[in-house]
Order: sequence, then structure tokens, then C-alpha cells
Amino acid sequence: MLRSLNSGVSGMKSNQIKMDVIGNNIANVNTTAFKAQRVTFKDILSQTLENASAPTQNLGGSNPKQAGLGVAIASIDTNMNQGALSTTGRATDLAIEGNGFFVISDGIEYRFTRDGAFTLDANGSLVTSEGFHVLGSYNTAFLADVYDPANPPTVNVDEPAYEPEISAENSPNITELKSIVIPFEALDENGTKQKLLSFSIDKDGTIKGIYGDKTVVIGKVALASFQNPAGLEKLGGNTYRNTANSGAPSIGLPASSGFGTVRQGLLEMSNVDLAEQFTEMIVTSRAFQANSRTITTSDEMLQELLNLKR
Repeated sequence: MLRSLNSGVSGMKSNQIKMDVIGNNIANVNTTAFKAQRVTFKDILSQTLENASAPTQNLGGSNPKQAGLGVAIASIDTNMNQGALSTTGRATDLAIEGNGFFVISDGIEYRFTRDGAFTLDANGSLVTSEGFHVLGSYNTAFLADVYDPANPPTVNVDEPAYEPEISAENSPNITELKSIVIPFEALDENGTKQKLLSFSIDKDGTIKGIYGDKTVVIGKVALASFQNPAGLEKLGGNTYRNTANSGAPSIGLPASSGFGTVRQGLLEMSNVDLAEQFTEMIVTSRAFQANSRTITTSDEMLQELLNLKR
């Protein structure tokens, strides 16, 4: 069997996978915070027909004679570069400008995302489109550990104390983070219910709510960073989880050392470059076609060989 047949087959398989990745990139060109992927190739083990020889007194040395056996996928990398920011005007939409990921949880597992298209549920919890809770710290003087809508917290404008404490010197364990809740109602000092008029989220992640004539610090959004963000595993739904090669998450606050800022009313767009993807599509298509031609040409050579015996 000709080696070129196997080489052609490996080339078609590898370029098919690359086309799959390109197709997925193009399909997600409008997906919030989507990170494009790329495929790199490596050659398969070469068959040595003749080993190299060292120079002698009378003859020079010779290089090894090797015939390659095809191609394989070397890596499928994720491009974690920042996507452009798009204005939405929605108070619950958040974008990260710079390094970091939002920390989210369903109460069972922890995930990470840069998709800040959040909403408030019936309890005032800040959640993703799939219902994952956005995590951070809360003002202990204002927000109870578990918010009960029937018993709203008391408005307190004193200097906030956060639980858990998140600072440059203290990176809490991810399990210490709390679900971010923005109560729709709060009690003033007279015990009168005050409705939430509006809320804002500053660049440093501080959440402020306006109840009646008072502005109250509710809590802060937490971010996670990784030594190797490209090592995160995609789980679908614009979410990731850490792996052995991404490293454990380091928890911090927006606008602190090593973390980007949070921008309210904006969303991060996909970082897919359509011009680049279409160019790669043409190259990959031609490579696939060339490999298929290698197979048909090898078949013709075998046919000629069989025709020698008539």
C-alpha cells in the first residue's frame, strides 16, 4: 500500500477538524463574549529509509532519508483576547474590560464566564440566562446571608463591612463567595418599606442601590483570574471550568491588581475576525481538496501497477 494514501487520509481528517472549528467560530460571530479557536497541525512519525552517516576521511556525511506518514492535530487553542464592547443600556448587563471572569454557580458546581448578560430573578438575585447565580461579597450591615423577600433588610448607610473580605492581600476560597442579591425592598429606620428605585455597579464592582432618599452599598462583584486562561475547558452556555493546566482560580475585585474593570450597561462581543476565518476557510478547503487529489492519484498509480499483469 502506498504511504501517500495514508498521508492523504490523515490530511483530509485533520483539515475536516479544522473546518469544524472554523465553522463553529463563524457560527458564534454574534455570541456574547465568545472566544475564537484555532487549529495547528503536526507531522506524524516519519519512516526512516536510510539512517544518517558521519563524515569519513574520504567521504562526507549523509543526511537521513525519511518519508513522512501524514499529519495530525497538534492543538486546538482558544484566543482569549478582549472582544469589542457594545452598549446595551441595561442596568444588569456587565462587561469586563481587561483580565478576569465572573464567578457563577448553580449551588453544585462553580463556573466562570465573561458573558455579562445578567438578569434579576424574582428574589432579586443576579443570575445568568441559564439561572446560574453571580457570586461576590455583600455588605453585612445591609444584606442578610439568605435574603427573605418577606423580611427585607434595614437600610444602613454606614461604612460597609464585606463578607467575605476580598482584597489584594486576601484571595478567599471560591466556596466563601455569596450569591449577589439586590433586594427590591428595604426597611428604613422607621420600619417603612422603601422600594428599590435604581441601582448601579461601579468599575470596581461596588453595587449601590437607591431606596427612598438613601444610597446603600449592597455588595461587590467578584472576579476570578487564572495563570493560563487558555487552559480553561468550555462547557457551553458561554461558561468555562478550570482544569489542571489552567490553574486554580484566584479571586479578586474589579479594578484591583491583576483584574480588569466592570462596565455596566455594556456587553463584550465575540472576538471572531470574519476576514481571518474566511481566509482560513479557503486555505483549509483547498488543502482538503489537495489531499483528496493525493488519494485519487495514488489510486491511479495502484491501478497502473495492477495493469502490469494481464
